Amino acid sequence: MRSTTMKILLAVDGSEVGLAAVRQLVEFGKSLAEPPEVTLFYADPPLLRSVALNLGKDGVASYHAENAAYAMRKARTALKRARLPFREAYLVGEPAESIVKQAKASKADLIVVGTHGRGALKQLFVGSVALKVIALSPMPVLVAR
Repeated sequence: MRSTTMKILLAVDGSEVGLAAVRQLVEFGKSLAEPPEVTLFYADPPLLRSVALNLGKDGVASYHAENAAYAMRKARTALKRARLPFREAYLVGEPAESIVKQAKASKADLIVVGTHGRGALKQLFVGSVALKVIALSPMPVLVAR
């Protein structure tokens, strides 16, 4: 028999917008018959090659692990407070592509991501991770603001 437990990838970046995504996920989770399987996820942009060479392989690995731990800290606390079980993962790479890659790898049914809600003109020049995730994702994306 197939499990009906929903698998959700919760992408955070350590910002208040990430916490809005956590709150949205907690509320959504309450509406489900059983708690979802949550993967708390962070995508860390790669370092410039010159910086990576200076830090060395171990230094680069440590840098990315520390960034991930910091970015997920508040979300981790909020999920524990809500008694929502989760696992953690992070990738080094372009955020939107990494989010979709991890969602596919974890067979997620849904991606939850926050957005800063900038205007369309600014997004045209700056780009929006949430918009890119929506464009790349084969599964539904819940965008929290």
